[in-house]
Amino acid sequence: MTFEDARRIALEFPGVEDGTAYHTPALRVRGKLLARLHENGEDLILRMGVDTRKVLARVRPEVFHMTAHYIPYPWVMVRLATVGEGELRDVFGDAWRSQAPKKLVASHDARVRAGED
Repeated sequence: MTFEDARRIALEFPGVEDGTAYHTPALRVRGKLLARLHENGEDLILRMGVDTRKVLARVRPEVFHMTAHYIPYPWVMVRLATVGEGELRDVFGDAWRSQAPKKLVASHDARVRAGED
């Protein structure tokens, strides 16, 4: 996977837009940071709950990891070269739900249930 692949997946979710953060390409949902490319160009920094991040980093350390800098924050580093498209879509969905306005999530869920998405 590349950042462009991650971008394409993220843009499938309503309200996601391109931007920058810390001088790197980033993705936001209604202005809230969702993900960004790490300065190394190989990792995606993705919004994620600390508990979920711990589990994923323990179960799939070849994909999910963090540096000491990120330990106190709700972010995980995703090795783009090792993550699969379905797995990335799943974690993006969780990240999107954590950042998107509740009305946007409810509207999206209603469309999915109706078979529109």
